[in-house]
Amino acid sequence: MVLAVSGGLDSMVLLDAAAVTVPRDRLVVATFDHGTGPSATAAAGLVTEIARGLGLDVEAGRGSTATATEATWRDARWAFLNGVAGRTGGLVCTAHTQDDQLETVLMRIMRGAHARGLAGLYARSDVKRPLIRFTRRDLVRYARSRGLTWIEDPSNDSRRFFRNRVRHELLPAMRRVSPEIDAELLRIARRAARLREEVESAARAVAMPESSDAKASLDVAAQALTSYSTESLAVLWPALAARVGVVLDRRGTDRLTAFTQAGRVGSRMQLSGGWEVVRARDRFELRRAGQEAPSARAIDLKGVLAWGTWSFRPVDSDAARSAWCAWLPTDERLEVRAWRAGDAMSVRAGRTTRKVKQLLSDAGVTGYERAHWPVVLAGDQIVWIPGVSRGDAATERSGRPGLAFSCEYDRR
Repeated sequence: MVLAVSGGLDSMVLLDAAAVTVPRDRLVVATFDHGTGPSATAAAGLVTEIARGLGLDVEAGRGSTATATEATWRDARWAFLNGVAGRTGGLVCTAHTQDDQLETVLMRIMRGAHARGLAGLYARSDVKRPLIRFTRRDLVRYARSRGLTWIEDPSNDSRRFFRNRVRHELLPAMRRVSPEIDAELLRIARRAARLREEVESAARAVAMPESSDAKASLDVAAQALTSYSTESLAVLWPALAARVGVVLDRRGTDRLTAFTQAGRVGSRMQLSGGWEVVRARDRFELRRAGQEAPSARAIDLKGVLAWGTWSFRPVDSDAARSAWCAWLPTDERLEVRAWRAGDAMSVRAGRTTRKVKQLLSDAGVTGYERAHWPVVLAGDQIVWIPGVSRGDAATERSGRPGLAFSCEYDRR
């Protein structure tokens, strides 16, 4: 467990409770100084001193003093914590409390979040939050009973920050008007978390099986989405996008919902963060925008050639019977490159050539995939479109010296 300990009350309770309940060789303490001033630096020093006194390993990080927003602080802190978790093979464990959950849910309601966002800290996550059922008042009692020491960063009281205004002004005022507000916000969050789980299940069902789990791309069956209403799509798309680490705001969700219902085959829509959605014939393709295909490469007659997510290798001639295999002439230089507009290939001897674009389209290869699909040339003649078609020169019947090759494609 990678304990995220800032030196404040909540995290020092987490540190103490973990030290007395978890074998210490399973704990790493991670403390991050945001660079906000002497108090933050002193807090990080306190964490290091106490953790080492408990016999625990400590990793410390520091942010830039130039950053002065909640978002930049949070991003820097999580980059540090995830780095520690990656190096140690551990899971991040935070000191978030029920009060943090209340603040998070109310802030998201004010920002117009969908149900996915209203789950707040109850959403399923790799991050562990063992104190989420307890209030800060509970933690104060624990800390006093254990004689703990902590340092609060003055920035936690600054009204410059939205969360602090919610914590110190808005929630107390709402409690005076409606004493049940805490219970109501938590009920909303629990219901949203249950709905989020159901939507995640639906997203897994419509994501195509060859889609990547490596956060590089996502394909969604177009036919599966056409049965959903506008309202359902607005709930489903954020869950789909999250599978590749894309966060959709309300505007992006509304635009993507409209695109799903009206986008034509071959059209595309830009998303924030350098992503785009392409409408292919049978799917919607969520990809990073602007990715270039690999440059042209000569095919190795004796070894394996990796070309992007494709690989070419010599095989036994008996295997060259599908569109994923071809008998390639070796009396000219063999090369693989991306498809280009205007490319054409002679499919059968004595017949007119066909446009590669049309062959790809007939095979259901459109949008992003078509732009990155390879063609194989012998000299300056296209002889093979892997997985789609072989030209008349890419057969043993051509009478030219050659070798059988196979192509493998990892859609991820």
